[in-house]
Amino acid sequence: MNPDSVRDIFIVGLRDAHAVEHQALGIMDRQIEHLANYAEVEAQLRAHRGETERQIERLESILDSFGESPSALKDAALKFGGSVAALSHALAPDEIVKNSLANYAFENYEAAAYKALIAMAEAGGFEAAIPKLEESLREELAMVTFLDETLPKVIDRFLALRSQGEQASH
Repeated sequence: MNPDSVRDIFIVGLRDAHAVEHQALGIMDRQIEHLANYAEVEAQLRAHRGETERQIERLESILDSFGESPSALKDAALKFGGSVAALSHALAPDEIVKNSLANYAFENYEAAAYKALIAMAEAGGFEAAIPKLEESLREELAMVTFLDETLPKVIDRFLALRSQGEQASH
């Protein structure tokens, strides 16, 4: 493949990942507000929010090294979409369950995106970008592991609160 084509595809992928990270911020911001009964999840989301901000900075740094910038339109659209998705779950009586499933899927998507970007960077010879992308991938995979290990606990807590007639959705 033509090196310029690889570069162009890589830049699009970086911009897409940047926008997805903004979407993640929108999702997390809404969820963090609704986790009174799930302190462990709230704490992890707050920590991952900080990681997400650093991931955005890494992506901007990589884009800048190519003389490129993020897509403000993609960023705004996906952040808005993330907020709307999180708000739609807020109306559900099982909000925490829906959010837990969505978060698991979303974090796996982000991990896959970083794996694809690493493969593109390797194919294009963009070695300087790889350590930053690998760091973001490690963070996403750690969040996937947390969500995987925590899902049964969240479900158990949700069911226990519901059976006691207490607020269980968040």
